[in-house]
Amino acid sequence: MTRTLCQAVLLTVLSVSALGLAACASRTINQVLADPSRYRDREVQLSGAVVDSYSLVNRGAYRIDDGTGQLWVVSDKGVPRTSARVTVKGTIREGFNLGVLGDRIRVPPGVGSGMVLMESSHKAKN
Repeated sequence: MTRTLCQAVLLTVLSVSALGLAACASRTINQVLADPSRYRDREVQLSGAVVDSYSLVNRGAYRIDDGTGQLWVVSDKGVPRTSARVTVKGTIREGFNLGVLGDRIRVPPGVGSGMVLMESSHKAKN
């Protein structure tokens, strides 16, 4: 291979790698809250400390704080304990509605309505 062709291949590989990393980059809660329409129905990754945690039969909700803001996360895969550091991926939803269950069970403020992250996965650290 010629030197010019090697440089072109290397530049292409680096460009594709940079685009892939940018697509998977973590966001801050403040970024999501400041422009919710940009993130609505899109998967995002957030990291922070769990400040509240509620669960029942492996389902529940927990609130994370990343220093820029706080956001509730709804999970059907279990919830991390309060004070754990967590990285969570999921879809931002606005106007979350628990339907008839919202009237019958006591849920934490902010979960029954407003913006939440519907978790697809999380990793917790102690």
